[in-house]
Order: sequence, then C-alpha cells, then structure tokens
Amino acid sequence: MNSRAGARSMRATLRLQFRDGMTLDRACGLIPQFARLGISHLYASPLFMARPGSTHGYDTLAYDRIDPALGGEAALIRLTDRLHAHGMGLVMDIVPNHMAVDAGNPWWLDVLAWGRASGYARWFDIDWHAPDPDLHGRILLPFLDRPVAEAMAAGLLVLRHDGGSGLFFIHHHDQRFPLCPTGYAAMLACVDAPGPLLAAWTRVALRAGPCAEADAALAALRAWGATEAGERAMNRLAMIHDATNLSGRARLERVLAAQAWRLACWRDASTRINWRRFFDITGLIGVCVEREEVFEAVHALVFSLYQRGVVDGVRVDHIDGLDAPAAYCQRLRERLDTLTPLRPEHALPGGAVHVEKILVAGESLPDAWPVDGTTGYDFMDQVSAVLHDGAGVPALDRLWAACGPDAQALDPIVKTARAQLLEHTFGAEFGHLAFLLDRALCGVSEACATQEMHDALRNLLVQFHPYRTYFGDEVIQDHTADRAALSQAQRDAAVFLATGQCAMTARMVRLLESCPEQAPPVVVRRAQLAFEHLTAPLAAKSLEDTAFYRYGRLLSRNEVGSDPGRMALPVHAFHEACGARAARYPHALLATATHDHKRGEDARARLAVLSEAAGEWEALVQGWFAHNDAGQGAGPDRIDEIMLYQTLVGAWPLVPFGNDGAARTRFCQRIIQWQTKALREAKRHTSWTRPNGEYEDAYARFAERLLDPARAGPFLQQLEGFVARIAPAGALNGLAQTLLRLCVPGVPDLYQGRDLWDFSLVDPDNRSPVDFAHRDALLESATSFGNAAATWRTGRVKQDMIRRVLSFRRHYPDLFAVGAHAPVGIDGRDHAHAIAFLRQHDGMSLLVVAPRLPFGLGVDDDTLALTRGTDLSLRLPPLPGPWHSLLGDVPDCVAMPFMQGQLPIACLVHDARSA
Repeated sequence: MNSRAGARSMRATLRLQFRDGMTLDRACGLIPQFARLGISHLYASPLFMARPGSTHGYDTLAYDRIDPALGGEAALIRLTDRLHAHGMGLVMDIVPNHMAVDAGNPWWLDVLAWGRASGYARWFDIDWHAPDPDLHGRILLPFLDRPVAEAMAAGLLVLRHDGGSGLFFIHHHDQRFPLCPTGYAAMLACVDAPGPLLAAWTRVALRAGPCAEADAALAALRAWGATEAGERAMNRLAMIHDATNLSGRARLERVLAAQAWRLACWRDASTRINWRRFFDITGLIGVCVEREEVFEAVHALVFSLYQRGVVDGVRVDHIDGLDAPAAYCQRLRERLDTLTPLRPEHALPGGAVHVEKILVAGESLPDAWPVDGTTGYDFMDQVSAVLHDGAGVPALDRLWAACGPDAQALDPIVKTARAQLLEHTFGAEFGHLAFLLDRALCGVSEACATQEMHDALRNLLVQFHPYRTYFGDEVIQDHTADRAALSQAQRDAAVFLATGQCAMTARMVRLLESCPEQAPPVVVRRAQLAFEHLTAPLAAKSLEDTAFYRYGRLLSRNEVGSDPGRMALPVHAFHEACGARAARYPHALLATATHDHKRGEDARARLAVLSEAAGEWEALVQGWFAHNDAGQGAGPDRIDEIMLYQTLVGAWPLVPFGNDGAARTRFCQRIIQWQTKALREAKRHTSWTRPNGEYEDAYARFAERLLDPARAGPFLQQLEGFVARIAPAGALNGLAQTLLRLCVPGVPDLYQGRDLWDFSLVDPDNRSPVDFAHRDALLESATSFGNAAATWRTGRVKQDMIRRVLSFRRHYPDLFAVGAHAPVGIDGRDHAHAIAFLRQHDGMSLLVVAPRLPFGLGVDDDTLALTRGTDLSLRLPPLPGPWHSLLGDVPDCVAMPFMQGQLPIACLVHDARSA
C-alpha cells in the first residue's frame, strides 16, 4: 500500500485554474468559500513562470520562480497563509517533463546561442547525432510561417541587436533566435566597431563556448550599443544583412549557416524535428529530468516551498513522458521524505504525490512507483460506465451504423488514426526510432532499415495498446505486463505481415524487451526510449484527440481515460474497482471533471440516459436525418451530424431560452467553437494544419440554422421536449456520480465551479471563468436538501450534497481514509436501478444508496422524486439502533430506500458506539 500521512489528511481537493484572470491574490478571497464547502486542500494548476499570455501554465519558462503574472512568491505566501488560517493545505501541479521553447526560457536561449557547448545542451532531449547531415550537431527550429528562402525574400528574417542582453537575434514576426557569440567579431568588423571590442570578441571566438570573456564582451557590447555611434552601427548591421537584396541575403545566409540551429517552416516539424516534443506540440520541448543536475534545478523551488510548509503535496503532470517514471518517483519520494521532518511544526501533514497517468483496461500503477495514486481518470471512467445501460447497445449500434461506411467500431477507427498519425504527425519520431532499431539490429555498418522493416515497425506501433512499456526503468523489476503488451501487439500485427516481416517484428520485440540487468548496448536503450516516447503520444493522439471525434456511438463514453468501446460496467465490477483502490491506493484522487475533459460531468450524465432510451433516441435521430437536410451546402456528413445532436442534448440549458436572444447567441457561439475544434481534431474533412474553410462554414451554417427558431421551429420543439424528458434522470445521474465520488475509497476532487451543474464542452469552454460570487451566495443561504431538490435546476441540490457529505468527512475522516468498502446486496425486480455499499470503521457505518438507470423508474420533473413505487430492497447486516441521514429525512424503511414520492438517493449514518 502506497500511502503517506499527507495523503491521509486529504479529505477533498478543489482544482483551481490560475491565469486568465485568476491570480494568487484573487484566490485568497475564495478560500473561506471553499472551506465552507468542505475542501481540505486547494489543488493549483501550474504556478511557475510560463510563457506570457499562457492560459494554462504548462508552458514553463523558469522553474525557479512563481510567475509574476500571478503575483509571484509573495502572493503565494499570502495564499497559503489564508489556507492555513482555515486549516487547509496546497497541492501544486508540477511539470517536470517539458518546457516552452521561447526566448524567455534562459536554458533554451543558452542552448540556441552556444549549441552543444552550452552547459544546458544535455538538459533537453535533443538528438545531436541526427542522421540528417544538415542537423548533425544542430537543432531544427521549425517555427517559420513559410520555407526559409521565401522568408528571406520577404524580409521576414531580420538581424537585430538586443540592448538588454547584448545578444544578436534573428527575428521572425514575434519570435527571435539568438546568434552564436563566437561569430560576433566577424559581424562587428563589418561596421568598424572599436578595436578593443573586436579584440574581446575575437578572444571569445577562440574559446568557442560560454566563458568569462564572453560575459565581459557582452557587457562591453551593451555599453557601446547604447551610444550614438553604436546605435548607428547596429542599424547599419541590420541593413547590410537585409535579405531582400542579393548581397544582404548572401551575408544573412552565411550567418545562418554558422549557427547551432537550422530554421525551417513549421510544416517540416512532423518529418524533420530532432528533439522530443510534448506530443505533437512543437512549442514544448522534453526535459531530461532523469539527469541529477536537471532534477535538482527543476525541483529546487518545489522542495524549498515544501520544506517551508507552503506546499503540502504535488501532482506530477504526464508521468509517462519521463524516461524512467519509477526512478523519478522514487527520487521525488525520497527527497520529500527527507524534507518532511524539517517542515514547520504548524505545517499540515505533507508529502502526497499523485500522478497523471492514463490506465487502460486491466492496467494498474506499477508497484515500484511510491505514489498515492492517480489524478482520477480511472475513476471517471468507472463511475461513468456503471451509470450506463448495456441494454441500449443494439439500438445505438444500429443508429451509428446508419451514419455511413466510416461509422465503424472503435478499434479500426483508432488503428486507422494511429497509422495516419505515424505518417503525417509523428514521421520524424518514427524515422528516429527506425534508425535506432536499424543500428541496434544490424550494426552501424550494415543497413537493414528497408521498407520491410518499416512496415513491421509501423504495424507493431499500430497494434500496441497501452501508453508505454518501462523496460529501461532500472527500478522496475517485474516486466510481466510490459512483455504481455508487446507480445499481444506482435500477435495482432502478424495478421497483416508477411513471414519475413513477422521475423523482423520478433527481432524488434526481443530487443525492446531488453532489461538493464542484461546490460544492453547504449543504442538499444536509446531505441527503447524512442519506442516508449512514441507510443505514449501515439496512444493519446489516436484515441483522445482523434477517435473521440470520429466515433460517435454515444459521446458520454468519449472521455479522457475511458474506453468508448465499453458501454457499461456491471455494478459488481464497480465495487471490485473500489475494493482494489481501497487496498492499494486508498488516497487516490477521484475526478469527474478536469481542465482536459471533453464535456462536463453533468452533460455526460444526461447523455448516459440515452443508453436507457436508446430506441426512442434512434427513432428521433433518424427523423432528424430525414428532415434537417444536413447535406445542404456541402456538410456536415452523418457522423458529424449525429455528434452535433448529442452535443446539443448534453449541453442544452435547463432554463429555456425563451425570448432571450443574447443567451441563444452565446450558446450558438459555444457550439460552433466546439464543432470547429471537433472537426479539426477528427481530421476527416479539415484539420488544424490544413483547414477546410468550405466544410467548416457549411457545418457552422447548419448549426446556426438548427438553433434558429424561425428556421428550425419543429426541430427545436422536438429537441427541447426530449431534453426536458430526460433532464431529470440526467440530474439524478449527476447526483449519483457526485455521491459516489464523495463516498467511495479515495479523495474526491472537485474541479472549479462544478459544485453546480456542469454542461461545459471541451476546452476552452471547460476553462471559462466561474461565477464564484453566485456559488458563495448559494452557500450562505443553504437550505434543506429537500428544498434544494425542489429547485434542482439551479444546481443547489448538488452543492448542498457536496457540502453535507464533506462536512461529515471533516468530522469522521478515518471512516473514509481507512474504512472498509462493503458492497450491499440488492434484491427485487428493480435491483439494477441502485448501487449500495457501506463504509465502516471503528463502530461507525455509512450507508450509501445511489440511483442507477433512473429513467426507467420515472422521475418527477419538479422534485426528482420517483413517480412510481419500486421493487427493491437492501440486504443489510443487522445493526441495532437508529440511522441518521446526511441529506434530510430518513427513508420510511432503511432497507427499502427508493419509495414512490421520495428522492431516490440516500446517505445514512449508524453509530454502534451510541446504540
């Protein structure tokens, strides 16, 4: 069991997105509200200095300072002082995997200026020995908006001197790239710079790397550049390197040829890039945090803040991006454990470590990772699936099949996406891996990287299912799961390969399975890392960022960490997952909404009702297909059309638009913003790299027409009527997943503002500003749970449930931190319509009964109470004495909690110690 006192002290976290108007000082004013809600720890998005204008903070520029845009470290101290005054702690999201490639990143700037001579050259994951002769010893910079020659001819590569740093840069729009200081003497000689200055830079050229002479020469250059003569010389230098004339172009070409980097058009990144990106984002470069000096530099401020009691725990972003996650986690855990005794006496228990990790079916965190659990995507999948009805699959499959030949099952869609990504997005990474495998399999002097080998490798990658293997991680001793994953991919790939290619695949797999104790050659380890660094982004981009927008059977299952091919999860399997979490990671985070979710938790809960009403939904959509004329004006096709209908159903507001034209317009804008992203992520008719304006505009016109009462009155009447019918059941689904998140083993994580209903769409919609004042006013005027349920459309009923259960958790923390999770059997004809379990510890019992598949029970539009009686009873152990409800009145019969006229949800407490 991986647990720490810091994790055990976490009762509930609240994820707050900083930036975009949310500063550290503004957050101070929200802490009393969060405390009243029952939150124990604020869970902050990245706080380190990021690229100017960043809306998320994952594009780090410097690890040694809190972003001044957020208020800096002084504001962070003020925030933690306010947290401590309310008995709360702080969890910080850290990003050790990558940094922004930006002139504001001093490490990156130094590497560009000095190349391999830079002290930071090995801090980034750069292939300095790329087989491309033009990139050997150099870095590709694919940041131009056009090919280099065209950029020069257009005057878009301009040489300028920066008086602040003393460096010369090549400017391209708002980007700039530093020139190597060893070439300054030659440039300054062209403008008759003072002799002592030229002599200083000549000495720098002889040193050929960072040195004290360079620092002194830069200071002298800054001083001279500030003089009138220096300014004239700098202007003349820019003129004689003006590439719009032939002589200037020749000079500029010579300057560029002497650099440790090569400029290129942004489109060249997918085929030529020679450094590890974060997925396919060329603005983020992989950091070699496995190197001790890099680890220390990346975490120095984190450790300082932890030791001072400012930070109490960390969330590690994209753990699978690291070379050796287990070794990293062990090093991180050891440092935190060493610092824990040095924390102030008043500090909260600290040291919790949670990792962002996507787990596929049957996968669990490696035992060698000394962490407290994941950030909760696995729970998000489980709680969503258990609230879906598997009986709806046949009708939903029929409807999906009616969307045309591209409406395939999930697996072929994902594998097609993988193959396309390898060709169009990750071509450079694939070529790098093939080159290393060639060297490892055949030796330096013998070439075997034939088309046969490429086909074998491509098929292996297409068939590989998990995010990655961990063969090169020396800390991990048991590689059973890794070998099984590779073997399965090998078997699946064999179906598509010739005999010779199968033999080649077998050789590659044997090489990729090499363990550190076998002392494989360095090239083998490099090939393993290249494979592991490719499979993780390939898995994410093919499923979450492509297939989720191509596969539209039921969008509530198209969520990060989920398997859309699995419609539903049996209740017993949900309990088994809860039991496994209680045994191994009792303090793992439990999420139902994140800054990365595809649609809001309550939108998914409403869409889950479609699995119950699948036949009705099928008939309704077939009618819309027939009458809405989607093909009119070149789009959308049936796949995009059915996804639009589901998005409208999931996001439709609970309060009708009526005559509020402004609200209807804002909703339409949100839908079009979503559909533009969805279309481009799908990459079927348009994409981010090659937008198809005609198709996108046609789709936008179609959506606008559907949302216009004057042009689509009958459709809107049907849509609004259908949403009104399923919305109460959707609300009960939302309350069920909230109650389960609050009560099953683990630490409930609340994404900002989701204490009320959440019908958001994918980012940026899910990161929109939150009306905290409104939520605070509702908390201040808290009413009974029954009254809140009677006005359920306001969302107060959800907030009130959270407040009540978290208040109970505050008073009885051990019941949730270490208490047993015991499933409660359910009898009766309606047994499938409830989930029941006990949490028990030290004589205290909490009975939780959540509704499941409520549409079939009949739900009152106004109160969410059942409109008919149910045949359902609980098999409870004998517990003498009364039960007390956390949510209001105790049901007439505890063993039969779902009665006609009652809200079908129960959270009851029994204290045997007072019986």
